[in-house]
Amino acid sequence: MNSTRDIDALIDMMAKLPGLGPRSARRAVLHMIRKRELLLTPLADLLQQVAVSARECMRCGNIGTTDVCDICTSEKRGNGQICVVEDVADLWAMERAAVFHGRYHVLGGTLSALDQVGPEQLRIPQLITRVDTENVTEIILALNATIDGQTTAHYIADQLEQRVTLTSLAQGVPIGGELDYLDDGTISAALTARKSL
Repeated sequence: MNSTRDIDALIDMMAKLPGLGPRSARRAVLHMIRKRELLLTPLADLLQQVAVSARECMRCGNIGTTDVCDICTSEKRGNGQICVVEDVADLWAMERAAVFHGRYHVLGGTLSALDQVGPEQLRIPQLITRVDTENVTEIILALNATIDGQTTAHYIADQLEQRVTLTSLAQGVPIGGELDYLDDGTISAALTARKSL
């Protein structure tokens, strides 16, 4: 009989989380066991609660505990702007920056011929419906600067051309960045998107 079977199973499960490998998962599990009342028991309760209550917003694709998220229901956010992002982590990153005050649309990935991901596998048709049915004046394409991200941005731009103003996030040198450490694509994008002082 393996006396640590359940603990080993928990470590294996934790190791599947992004950013945690087997060693980090082992340290986290041991720490939680040592702090059972403070960490492990409340965490188990919260995991169970979230497993039951978490759901995808029917309108934008955000994750919350209601059918339509707080951002979509907020009257203050209904300014006609929709920021299109790849996944919920990108939406949450934008919210942390606290500079965008419109609504969002989560695609759920990017177009990829290699992985056989087409527009129907993403939430692109829902985005087009939102443009047709909501008072949308601007679509901000905040997709990653990868080949798949740019392909997806071009596809969406083709679908929505002449229907709404389309913009994208600026790309280039990050604040505090040094040219010597940047890749050629970043330097090229920064030079192309240069602005007057």
